[in-house]
Amino acid sequence: MPSHAGAEALLLPPPPVVADGIALFLDMDGVLAPMAPTPDGVGPVARRTAALKAVEARLAGRVAIISGRTIAEIDRISDHALTSASGVHGLERRLKDKSIRRGAPDAGVAVALAGFKAFAADRPGVIVEDKGVSAGLHYRQAPDQTDAAKALAKRLQAETGLSLQPGHMVLELKTPGADKGTAVTDFMQDAPFKDAIPVMLGDDLTDEHGFEAAAALGGYGVLVGPQRETAARYRLDDVDAVLTWLEAVAKA
Repeated sequence: MPSHAGAEALLLPPPPVVADGIALFLDMDGVLAPMAPTPDGVGPVARRTAALKAVEARLAGRVAIISGRTIAEIDRISDHALTSASGVHGLERRLKDKSIRRGAPDAGVAVALAGFKAFAADRPGVIVEDKGVSAGLHYRQAPDQTDAAKALAKRLQAETGLSLQPGHMVLELKTPGADKGTAVTDFMQDAPFKDAIPVMLGDDLTDEHGFEAAAALGGYGVLVGPQRETAARYRLDDVDAVLTWLEAVAKA
């Protein structure tokens, strides 16, 4: 993975405020919305909805949310501000014509769900999320279960052949074959994104695939949050900084 390390890592600047020719790909949690203790603890916010609608109008539709959440959850949190969206790390994708392409779930997802539910049954604060094509194990409210959750996820990955996707205090076992990078690449093959410069905003390890895909296509990534090793070229501090930047892009 390309990285900015050492002293150089401290020099990541904020992204330029430009609109002409770019296409925006935005993660949800930690980028457009603050992290919450539970998956349903995030909801619509008027400022976010207005910023998304304004920047989509300025970019002639070249804006998509790419999230680990399902498209249904993306719509709920964004208040249906955008048409283009990709959910469950690229396994769901809604095009500008509102058609949805969704991968078939691997048979191992049911096995993973059963294992996660058994694990959560006697561990207060551990939450299991069924996304159809993937299974998520959230332990933000039970940090003492981190090591046990990771051990379980690795065992189930070996048993099922699913892809293991770690995130912020969550482990997801998902149907193989897609990630946020493939989502960016797929969007860039279709109108209105085709021939634009892709810009991916993300905060955690799942977004590195998106940063790398954007760079490979002549664009760049924007890391949101504390500096770390990353393939991103720019950085913004937090969700508020992201919304401020989007509002500026909408007026550029």
